[in-house]
Amino acid sequence: PLCRSTGGSVIWRDKFCRVVIVRDREYAGYCRVIWNSHVREMTDLPHAQRAHCMRIVFAVEQAVREVFVPDKINLASLGNVVPHVHWHVIPRFSSVPHFPETIWSAEVRETEKPTIARLKDALQAKLDNTLSAN
Repeated sequence: PLCRSTGGSVIWRDKFCRVVIVRDREYAGYCRVIWNSHVREMTDLPHAQRAHCMRIVFAVEQAVREVFVPDKINLASLGNVVPHVHWHVIPRFSSVPHFPETIWSAEVRETEKPTIARLKDALQAKLDNTLSAN
């Protein structure tokens, strides 16, 4: 599916990968870094491309931390369902139903659904500034 669609709302891209924000009401700021060409595993990439991918992942993590100020950041690269190199960058807030478990786990408590404003423009500007400087 990540070869045929963007995988979310694109907020940054270059010739190797794209950064998308995932539309999820409980997880504002949830992003994916998706490798553009179809590659199943990180070790299928040449060393320079692996380093580039991780530079983008770390830049997204830093931008999400600064814009959303979460309690924790989760980084995940699973690929069990979608075997295409992509990284999840997920801001975690202790106020959501799944915390401290993964966002894919069963809810551990009932909570009022958060109304965290989507800060897509601020996140996009932060990434543009950070990644353009390098």
